[in-house]
Amino acid sequence: MYLKINSKILFFLLLNISLFAQNIEKEIAPPFNIKTISFIQNNRNVVPIFELGSGFQLQFDDLYGNNGDYFYEITHCDYNWIPSEIPKIEYLAGFDNQRLQNITTSFNTLQIYSHFSLQIPNQHTQRLKLSGNYILKILNESRETVFSRRFILFEDLATVPLQVKRARTINNLPYKHNLDFSINSNSITFQNPIKNVKVALFQNGVFNQAIKNIAPQYTIGNNLVYKYDTETQFWAGNEFMYFENKNIRFPSNFISKVDSSTDIYSTHLFTNEARANFPYSFYQDVNGNFVVLNANAENSEIESDYSWVYFSLSAPSFRLKKDIYVVGMFNNYTMSPENKMDYNPEKGIYEKAILIKQGFTNYKYVVADNKGTIDHENAIDGNFYQTENEYTILVYYRDNTARYDRVIGKGTASSINVVN
Repeated sequence: MYLKINSKILFFLLLNISLFAQNIEKEIAPPFNIKTISFIQNNRNVVPIFELGSGFQLQFDDLYGNNGDYFYEITHCDYNWIPSEIPKIEYLAGFDNQRLQNITTSFNTLQIYSHFSLQIPNQHTQRLKLSGNYILKILNESRETVFSRRFILFEDLATVPLQVKRARTINNLPYKHNLDFSINSNSITFQNPIKNVKVALFQNGVFNQAIKNIAPQYTIGNNLVYKYDTETQFWAGNEFMYFENKNIRFPSNFISKVDSSTDIYSTHLFTNEARANFPYSFYQDVNGNFVVLNANAENSEIESDYSWVYFSLSAPSFRLKKDIYVVGMFNNYTMSPENKMDYNPEKGIYEKAILIKQGFTNYKYVVADNKGTIDHENAIDGNFYQTENEYTILVYYRDNTARYDRVIGKGTASSINVVN
């Protein structure tokens, strides 16, 4: 009896350990006081896909403005964002779990904040040794996770020719983009490519909407070909909208009025019309990105102020029992209550106020159910094959004896060159 009980206990312990080991590292959204999280390379915001060996920064603001104690932790993950079964010493030269030391206080702003910057590599973390998926966690002084962000390091060992085409299915011809691509490497001989080679397809760098688990359709020697009809299709969407408040006291592009009589600036945008039933119209966007900018400042990082930005949307034909969110790179496309619009029955429009750092900001409206599943087909602003999107393909490879997933190649293309 004693042995049977212990066997059961051992079974459940092993089961729990197995389940714990399989936990997917999802991005944790920040609390209200943490704003303007961005990865920086060459002095601009970028989608966090970097070549192995290159440097980059993570920046963010803390609206408490008290120069708080924050620490960072870096974890290597596999293709499915499950922590890799390799010790940290194998992928990180030096140490993590160190305090963020590059802290500056806002200057001449109504909204006080502390600006944090983490450089990778740095004196503690000298180098990230391996390509692959990584999760970067920012911790408080109690070592609790405040927020986390994914980033990816790739090696230039495979070429990925990529072409953006209109949908191959007749019904979706006006609404979708299809990606045709191939993979070839002169330095790696692919072992069992159906099993060992994996890909991830991104539209405008949005990680949580990637297309994955697509096997090669044809294998010609060391050349892998992907020419699918439906598996590699994205809804084309519409161009991002934008506003610009680099001169925060005055209304400018798409801003109807500015209220400076309150403790924090209020920026009221013109009401947007749902564009699904209108013809496609070109907008010069930056595919969801944003730029922090104060036209009258020497250092925009700490001299740019925050403003309550009032969004409003007229969508009288919207009848689905789903929610509408305002998203963009400025809030990491997070569908949280902070970004969910409220319906104003008196005005007959959807409204939302979001605190955003001044500059140039791309945004769009998305429809999602209560589980966060986006309804691309019934997009508020429609789907048009003419839309200019940036597409990225990453190639993952794990040979028969390897213990982790490498990223061995990257391909990019824009749908501005879409073909039939």
